Amino acid sequence: MPNVTLDIPEELSAALAGPEHDLSRGVLEAVALEAYRECKISTAQLRRLLGFESRHDLDGFLKDHEVWLEYGARELERDRATHRKLGF
Repeated sequence: MPNVTLDIPEELSAALAGPEHDLSRGVLEAVALEAYRECKISTAQLRRLLGFESRHDLDGFLKDHEVWLEYGARELERDRATHRKLGF
């Protein structure tokens, strides 16, 4: 994986890192979330990039960061068709 070096003022590094992660993880999460919001990477790519074992773990992470899954009419119709096929 490529490395990126950033010069961040000391007084800002703690605020950017967050209470549970180091600065590198905080920056990785911020960049990854923004790429996901801009549809530059898929949900599966985001999960792998952030190292989550399951989709459930990623869903919790997205919820914590108030990033909601795209679910429109097309997705609803696809789910309805799947339910019909399964007899629900």
